[in-house]
Amino acid sequence: MRGHLPEGLGNKPVALLTSRDLRSWRDALVSHLAPASVNRTCAAFKAALNLVADHDEAIGNRRAWETGLGSIPDAEEARNVILTDDVVRRVIAEAYRQGEPFGLLVDVAAVTGARVSQLARTEVQDAQLDRDDPRLMIPSSRKGRSSKKPMRRPVPLPTSLASRLRAVVAGRAGTTPLLVKQTGAPWKKSDHSRLFGRAARGAGQNPSEVTIYALRHSSIVRQLLAGVPVRIVAANHDTSVTMLERTYSRHIGDHSDALARAGLLDTAPEQPPGNKVVPLRP
Repeated sequence: MRGHLPEGLGNKPVALLTSRDLRSWRDALVSHLAPASVNRTCAAFKAALNLVADHDEAIGNRRAWETGLGSIPDAEEARNVILTDDVVRRVIAEAYRQGEPFGLLVDVAAVTGARVSQLARTEVQDAQLDRDDPRLMIPSSRKGRSSKKPMRRPVPLPTSLASRLRAVVAGRAGTTPLLVKQTGAPWKKSDHSRLFGRAARGAGQNPSEVTIYALRHSSIVRQLLAGVPVRIVAANHDTSVTMLERTYSRHIGDHSDALARAGLLDTAPEQPPGNKVVPLRP
């Protein structure tokens, strides 16, 4: 946000800001930022202004930024890449060809739909692999308000992936990272980008379009189309029902249409039973 804030506006007392000042600044951003990026930048600015106003009773002009920094309508254009299960399997296979540690990261990401930042914070003790129904306790993301209570949610695992993980966790302390790089260091932001690009290319995909986030989108849609209730899909992927409905509405619509069709009333009159006696030919 600071990188886009001109000095004149940045040095102005919050109590003196007007909706015209803020709207002019917002509209100027459109010349070099996508509308969705403008909305995210304005949201950060509004959060900062609200924080200041919360601690200073003399600031009574909240309406200035509520109006001046209003969101640009229809700015969010979903560009989620959904991969078929066969393509996901090919991507995972290509990831394992680059080494077991990276293959495991991609494998777990594809199965759970979790963000890499969440998987990087998953510990050995979070892998509950000795159950009849193995699962992974995935930590919540750090998105949203800082007061968000950190927690872990159970996400089911197939027995094949549980077996791979069981071999990895053997003899390791419970508080160590579950998924680590070849060097033993935990995965950090963007560590996987170049490796995943190679895996996507090896699977016949365009790495500029298919990123590791496509595994998350594909996991969400896979569960929706399999009939998993939307609320459970949202919980498994650490997001909200509102966000799912906003981002994956077409797929939810396809799923709900199939469910509703089973309960349709056929208004055509019942046909009377006809003569079903068929004469035998000589």
